[in-house]
Amino acid sequence: MRHASVQVRALLTAEERGRYEKLFEVGKFLEAQNRHDLAYTIQHELEMLIEPAIKRLQQKGRERGKRDYLDSIVSRAKNDQEQL
Repeated sequence: MRHASVQVRALLTAEERGRYEKLFEVGKFLEAQNRHDLAYTIQHELEMLIEPAIKRLQQKGRERGKRDYLDSIVSRAKNDQEQL
């Protein structure tokens, strides 16, 4: 089983996190029993479960990018005013 990144797991809701952990345990058990065909299905379910958290992470990145861009514009404007 492949874990989602720490950043993605941090953005799971409590309900999503609980389901994620339970599904992951089932997947690990299935792999230990060499039932890779069923573990594949569980991995697919995990990937579908984390999609909303991935979208939240992408949104945070876009917001951070906008903020950084705006901060640089404000900083340049302040520097330009100070030089006058």
